[in-house]
This record gives sequence, C-alpha cells and structure tokens, in this order.
Amino acid sequence: MSKTKNLLHIVFATKDRQVTLPENHKRALYHYINGILQSKQCYVHRINGYVNHVHMLIDLHPSISLANLVRDIKVASNSWLRANPLFPNFSDGQKAIMQAP
Repeated sequence: MSKTKNLLHIVFATKDRQVTLPENHKRALYHYINGILQSKQCYVHRINGYVNHVHMLIDLHPSISLANLVRDIKVASNSWLRANPLFPNFSDGQKAIMQAP
C-alpha cells in the first residue's frame, strides 16, 4: 500500500473581511471545523486565525476531494455561525463564511 501526504494550508476569510469572529469565542469555531475535518479523515495539524479569517494546516486524506472538503466546511460552518449566539456579528446576509483572501 502506498502512502500519501498532502499537506495543505487553507485560509478562509469572512465576507469583505468583516470582523465577525470575536477573539473570546473563535476557539469554538475552530473546534467545530476540527470535527468536520476529522469526520472526513483529514489529519489536522493546526487551526488558528484572527477576527476575520481562519487558517488550517491539514493533511488531506487521499480519498477526499479538496473542492468538496472546502465546500463542506464552508456550508457547515456558515450554518453553525448563523445559528450560534456567540457570533452575533455574523449576519444572515453573509452567504458564506469564507472567500478567497
């Protein structure tokens, strides 16, 4: 069996780089994203960010498409942020949590 290592640095930014991820609650978002990545069998090296963007350093599982993974993270985290009272500045008007920086 061959071994594959596909190390990726993924960066998501909030729409228009708006400040919507409060410092004191962003760890909850990282924990949520970590759960998504683990469910997709991706090894998470690090997740961090700032009030308007998130960085992920992951090892992408060979059976997972990068495009599908990014889509799944964006869709799930967008819904989670809109429903979570810890992120009141994340409005329904923001179609997706992240855009290309």
